[in-house]
Amino acid sequence: MRLKGKVAIITGAGRGIGEFTAKRFAEEGAKVVVASIAQEEVTQVVEEIKTNNGEVMGLVVDVTKGDQVNDMISQVINKYGKVDIIVNNAGITADATLLKMNEDQWDKVIDVNLKGVYNCGQAAAKVMAEQGSGVILNASSVVGLYGNYGQTNYAATKWGVIGMTKTWAKELGKKGIRVNAVAPGFILTPMVKKMPDKVLDMMKKKSPLGLLGEPEDIANAYLYLASDEARFITGSVLEITGGVIL
Repeated sequence: MRLKGKVAIITGAGRGIGEFTAKRFAEEGAKVVVASIAQEEVTQVVEEIKTNNGEVMGLVVDVTKGDQVNDMISQVINKYGKVDIIVNNAGITADATLLKMNEDQWDKVIDVNLKGVYNCGQAAAKVMAEQGSGVILNASSVVGLYGNYGQTNYAATKWGVIGMTKTWAKELGKKGIRVNAVAPGFILTPMVKKMPDKVLDMMKKKSPLGLLGEPEDIANAYLYLASDEARFITGSVLEITGGVIL
């Protein structure tokens, strides 16, 4: 098992990519912390992991609240004694073109996607620095690299995440901490699956493979980057896009 004995926190783990990442990590022997803002989602994912004999704890956390994030870290330390991996996956969208976007849409996305990553990254890094080891994985996006119509706020946060990733890699490497980001393309999350077929077909055509990604594709990337197989990788952004940007 590639993560046997490791303690891994996954934020936004109640559904979509975060849910699949939590389950994948548990399959590979990690002690998984399922963190999400929604209690029902946390309970469901925790029960599914337990059903498959995984070791797991669930926490309801608003990543925009520093005190809640610090409490999450404290609870994990109290139970497991360490934090080996954190996947900063929690994120939201509130789309509008620049001419129509309002301040509330801007602030909400910045708060979750940027401040939330900062809060969780900083809190985990403090523990990892004391341990002398750890892995921080951040959720960026192909949108953060190349922009996207109607997503000024989202693109800004996902580009900002890349900046934090590279900065943290420089600052924390000497403390034994690796920091990387994943930049997914079009992934068939529950939200995407609800889109009209003609939109999904258009998205498929953008990929040379003629495919849309599955949440498992991103979970497997996180698994690799979290494992010792990626021991010499830090400060990198792994694009998982099916070639949509070619």
